[in-house]
Amino acid sequence: MLPTQPAEADAPSGRSRKPDAERTRREILEAARQEFAERGLSGGRVDAIAARMRTNKRMIYYYFGSKEGLYLATLEQAYGDIRGVEQELDLDSLTPSDAVRRIIEFTFDYQETHPDFIRLVSIENIHHGKHLAQSERLRNLNTSVIQRLDGILQRGRHSGAFRSDIDPIDLHMLISAFCFFRVSNRYTFGALFGCDFTAPEQRKKHKRMIGDAIVGLLESDGGTCKPASVGLQRARSGTHRRL
Repeated sequence: MLPTQPAEADAPSGRSRKPDAERTRREILEAARQEFAERGLSGGRVDAIAARMRTNKRMIYYYFGSKEGLYLATLEQAYGDIRGVEQELDLDSLTPSDAVRRIIEFTFDYQETHPDFIRLVSIENIHHGKHLAQSERLRNLNTSVIQRLDGILQRGRHSGAFRSDIDPIDLHMLISAFCFFRVSNRYTFGALFGCDFTAPEQRKKHKRMIGDAIVGLLESDGGTCKPASVGLQRARSGTHRRL
């Protein structure tokens, strides 16, 4: 049984804050995101999360039930954030090639400025995606990007600009892989090869290279293979899940 709802923690002034369930939940998730991104699920501590927001563990357990429940909610928030901003992109007014470039540029910039998202995804991969797989909300959230890519691919095929054998999930993988690597491996790559991925000239060059590589692939003559809509069907059915 979950504990009864504790009183809100005192504000810095010593006066009690007005109870606000949604605000409290959001503040807990912000603190949890920092803790789990820095220390992982195994190393993250509810005590430390409570200390970050100057509350107590009972408050956290009331809203999320357990550390694992809080971790899953943190993943849902992290994916919800990127998918929410992504949905606001105006892609329909662009040519298919420019729409793909816009998604690449957005993904590149978002992951560059949200390294905590990269760490959370990496941590969940260490756990073989078992927590993410429990969330119907996460599957629904991530279907949205596949639907948008599928629509762009269809427009590109109909106009004759794109080859016919590109799967939207595989396109999502390519975009994510290129952009993800730059953040997840920037320190090891820098130590091995002496390059700074955060340098403005490197960022500009890499963003252009990724766009050129992926759009060049889409525009090349690849022949005819499986329909691109197969990937969207797999995403909707939940039989093919990619982080």
